[in-house]
Amino acid sequence: MYYPEPITKLIDSFTKLPGIGPKTAARLAFFVLEMKEDDVLDFAKSLVNAKRELTHCTVCGHITDQDPCSICSDQSRDNSVICVVQDPKDVIAMEKMKDFQGKYHVLHGTISPMEGIGPEDINVSTLIERLKDEKVEELILATNPNVEGEATAMYISRLVKPSGLRLTRIAHGLPVGGDLEYADEVTLSKALEGRRDL
Repeated sequence: MYYPEPITKLIDSFTKLPGIGPKTAARLAFFVLEMKEDDVLDFAKSLVNAKRELTHCTVCGHITDQDPCSICSDQSRDNSVICVVQDPKDVIAMEKMKDFQGKYHVLHGTISPMEGIGPEDINVSTLIERLKDEKVEELILATNPNVEGEATAMYISRLVKPSGLRLTRIAHGLPVGGDLEYADEVTLSKALEGRRDL
């Protein structure tokens, strides 16, 4: 079935979003058609404003509408600890926890030779510059526990270790409420490695 061109373009636009296939895109497009015009205009304005008004913090790389971001400019935060994460969503996840009071550094990706992404393609060089300028005592590597995240953490640790800076890696293992029988071998192995005294 062929749709009129405006609907086809709208469906094509939705399919460019991650996790949205053709059927979901068509449902979303028809949902938008049923919305009030004011709501559609507000939705479109929100998209445009987010794209135009947000930038990356020149200090840590987090998304922000002010530079430096609110975390980097917060004088009450601990400047001696930097948590290195893959993307801005990870900063938001850490902030929801409300336990971490240090600063962040967002890499905007991970090293992935299979996809042609090397260290020069992610935000590593600015991290190294920050470590020279700021009085950092600990670097927490909080990349995801997959092949790319581990490779990125190892690369950064090799770069930073000669400086004598304390390097830590977030623990990996079983989630709270998880069952051993459903855990894969790698997760169980990481849980054993990260065990601690009681």
